[in-house]
Amino acid sequence: MLPKRTESLCPECLAIIPAEIYESEGKVRIRKVCPQHGEFDDLYWGSSALYAKAEKYAYDARKLENPNIDKGEPLCPKDCGLCSLHMGHTALANIVVTNRCDLACWYCFFYAQKAGFVFEPSLEQIRSMVRSLRAEKPVPCNAIQLTGGEPTLREDILDIIRICKEEGIEHVQLNTDGIRLATDPELAMKVRGAGVNTVYMSFDGLSEKTNPKNYREAPLAIENCRRAGMGIVLVPTIIKSINDEECGPILDYAVRNMDVIRGVNYQPVSLVGRMPRADRERFRITIPDVLQRIETFTGGQVVPEDFFPVPAAIPFSNFVEAITGRPEYQLASHFACGMATYIFVDEARRLIPVTRFVDVEGLLEYLKKKAEELREGRSKYIVGAQLLYKLGSFVDRERAPKGLSLARLVYNVLIKHDYGALADFHHRALFVGLMHFQDLYNYDIERVKHCCIHYVIPDGRIIPFCTFNVLPELYRDPIHEKYGIPAEEWERRTGRRLADDYYRRPKDGNKAMASS
Repeated sequence: MLPKRTESLCPECLAIIPAEIYESEGKVRIRKVCPQHGEFDDLYWGSSALYAKAEKYAYDARKLENPNIDKGEPLCPKDCGLCSLHMGHTALANIVVTNRCDLACWYCFFYAQKAGFVFEPSLEQIRSMVRSLRAEKPVPCNAIQLTGGEPTLREDILDIIRICKEEGIEHVQLNTDGIRLATDPELAMKVRGAGVNTVYMSFDGLSEKTNPKNYREAPLAIENCRRAGMGIVLVPTIIKSINDEECGPILDYAVRNMDVIRGVNYQPVSLVGRMPRADRERFRITIPDVLQRIETFTGGQVVPEDFFPVPAAIPFSNFVEAITGRPEYQLASHFACGMATYIFVDEARRLIPVTRFVDVEGLLEYLKKKAEELREGRSKYIVGAQLLYKLGSFVDRERAPKGLSLARLVYNVLIKHDYGALADFHHRALFVGLMHFQDLYNYDIERVKHCCIHYVIPDGRIIPFCTFNVLPELYRDPIHEKYGIPAEEWERRTGRRLADDYYRRPKDGNKAMASS
């Protein structure tokens, strides 16, 4: 319910100050006043109605049994590590394997030449970081994203991937701009063979104007991943007035390449650094705004109501936990952090969101009820039989894609813990998600406490995304400088220049366009 009180940060002095999240003209805003620097008021969510829907799925996950920072009264977000205030485990961990990059995008969080030093943890440090993640209790981290900078600049990237798999990581994701996957035809095969499950590829649009970084190279990277049998998630950074009109065309492009593209994860831009109000209003876009553009492009085939916040998945994990009696993996982020759905495509190329043939809200409520019955001591065999009988009532078989037995799939996952059928589901459906990382103007400390996307650093601490990158002077920069070397020294040691890493598109090079 709005308005609500929270805590935020002053964008100028980083003081922790009270903040109010409130509704205005159908939108949600955040307002705060710093005694020294005055009032700041910014857009938080572009639709108060969608915010109210998402808020219904707010969830406080269990805390870690072994936080890194276990002091008496930790101060969020100044004592990150993870601390004893944090709600939930690491769902996806980022490991920065280098801060070098072959591009220099103006909206990027960081890159080596700008920082003045090169951060590249050793293989031993990386193994230690993975072990820190695996040591989380009661649920060890099982998914890692190798990121940067541009991680494929590491000559030992295959060794890094193998280390992750050796230490028990089930899902290894490569976060890349795709340049080297395009220019080195064998690289996709190599990283797939080493253990990468998914390529998380930056893709901001279909034209040179909206996506100068890889609009020509993306089709080659996609084709090379297709040959390697490796799925791709497109990751557009959406900036209002720059590429927001590409939200729909990017989805269409993904649909036309669903044999290899498994999903699109839109990221409304995080406005890092100091920025005047006029520029914030020019560039600021939020999750509901992106969804509205998708609705317009698809002619209503996909609408904002088809999307659910990330913690809506909690009833599934809670039910499995009640069946097994063991703590289960939970996507327990703050409800305002992200939303997602699955989209199918019929023979006529019409888009069919899962909500068109599944009563998602009814199914989630039913699972919550049955999990509670299990916790109260009801026989799991009786509950399992009831579930098998009831699941079909949540699925409209006439509207469901042909050959998709969703009720049976859900039963096999929840009762038999057979996850094999999920692979078929993910190959037939397109995941469409949105994740809006914070900046100093829309910062909500409650979101930080619920963050489930983290960075792990060489000393073993695990730091939420929106403290690591939004407070670089407290976390990212001093950490990378401590464990890195000055840029001049790196160039002297290697006999190379950082500028030599930059990709220069051949004038007579590949003419393939993303729209082809």
